[in-house]
Amino acid sequence: MTDTNRLETFADGVFAIAITLLVLGIGIPAADIPLGPALLDQWPTFVAYVVSFLTIGITWANHHQLFVLIGRSNITFAFINVVFLMVIAFLPFPTALVAERLASGVDAQLATIIYGVTWSLIAVMFNVVWIYASGGGGRLLKPNIEAEIRQAGARGYQYAPLLYLGITALALINPLISLAGYLLYAIYWILPISGPVTPRAES
Repeated sequence: MTDTNRLETFADGVFAIAITLLVLGIGIPAADIPLGPALLDQWPTFVAYVVSFLTIGITWANHHQLFVLIGRSNITFAFINVVFLMVIAFLPFPTALVAERLASGVDAQLATIIYGVTWSLIAVMFNVVWIYASGGGGRLLKPNIEAEIRQAGARGYQYAPLLYLGITALALINPLISLAGYLLYAIYWILPISGPVTPRAES
């Protein structure tokens, strides 16, 4: 068993890089065309950027909060986090893809589904992180965690995989409706009524 300091530092670095790479998907309009209309034409890129930035930030905050409860690590747990972070690092690609395809209208449904499946995988792996750490009688949890908090686990985020799949399915109706669903779900997590991970240890 080892502490989680290096794992958390690595995770923070991956989150920071992924969230920063999102801005590279926003192109600078050519200097010889009117700026206003060119920026308006890029609205899908800005929307995809905002949705992904907020959702990555929310996922980071929840991951950080889990480590208020998790005090130890082992090789299996480290590799579970590596797989989780691998999907996080992949996110700038489907973000750029959905923005481009919404703008062109070509295969926008498929691009939105790829985007949603990526978020569903992230949500699944987030829950796997918690399930492994808290399993076996709390094998990796800090010893002074209240039983109520152990049982609560990842709280509302445990339902995120199904919710993301549901939002993704809306792309079959209209990709824009699906993208709006991702945005609304991100806003839900920002609101204090959402009940995100709020663990606390006994003093």
